[in-house]
Amino acid sequence: MPFALDRFRGIFPAALTMFDKGNNLDVEATGRHWDWLISRQKADGLIITGTSGEFIALRDEERLRLFHLAQDVVQKRVPVIFGSGHYSTKLTIEISEEAQKCGADALIVILPYYQRPPKAAVLEHYRRVRKATHLPIMLYNNPANSACAELTPLEIAQLVDEDVVHMVKSTFGTVEPVHELSYLVGDRMAIFYGSFLAAFEALCAGAHGWVSGVLNVSTKAARAMYDAVVVNNDARKGFAIWKKVLPLVHLYTHQQIGPVSDLAVYRSILNSWGLHGGYCRDPFFPLDQAQEKKLLEILAKTGWNDPDHVLDGV
Repeated sequence: MPFALDRFRGIFPAALTMFDKGNNLDVEATGRHWDWLISRQKADGLIITGTSGEFIALRDEERLRLFHLAQDVVQKRVPVIFGSGHYSTKLTIEISEEAQKCGADALIVILPYYQRPPKAAVLEHYRRVRKATHLPIMLYNNPANSACAELTPLEIAQLVDEDVVHMVKSTFGTVEPVHELSYLVGDRMAIFYGSFLAAFEALCAGAHGWVSGVLNVSTKAARAMYDAVVVNNDARKGFAIWKKVLPLVHLYTHQQIGPVSDLAVYRSILNSWGLHGGYCRDPFFPLDQAQEKKLLEILAKTGWNDPDHVLDGV
């Protein structure tokens, strides 16, 4: 089945799931955040119940509640890719079928995690999921988080040739897989860079878009970078914008406020802007008072205390 993959272009935040202080799912706050990303930040699409959506901390029925929420909140304004991956092929298929019923535009399926199945089994996992759905599948190639062997560009191209996968989230520091896939099958699949380490370079190397948790707080700037690099072929401007985004990346990669999760940092940033950041599910604990103070100092120094004007002069 041919898919309209040109819908899957641009900036797709890996959207947060909101929890309250007692670790309970906060559906209303989640919906408000998703709507803000679309209506105010101009996201080109959303990834829900992915890694930044803490799918690993969700019960299956909670994931389904979020699927229904996306249907109600988004209302087809942008394409939404539902995270339906599970270690088990059977459960991945069951969750994917529910996502399909809830109006998903596509599925993002993580590599089978933790148990480290052999490569042939991983490829068969995707083939069986594909047989069970009529939706396009984004392969979430994230070996660092899944403990699974990565799929190489040649193996991904093989799955594209078989009409098994149609997009990829390439979650590596290097952009080498991006330009390899662009050369091999770039006209037949949507290639998304999936890390926050080299998004500018990835767009220059042929990525069709960017998926990341940091986009919960940087979508507008990322959109401007995408437009500069991909739409207007202006790498100089794109790099200038990327250097404005880097301070948000460095909060985590350089651990500038201490050993904290990136998701807790994004939540505190949202709170500092007068929005609702909510909580992660433990053991991703919120920032302490000293970390919050340091965060606010860094945001003020880098201009991110006023996100509406951070790109002024670029």
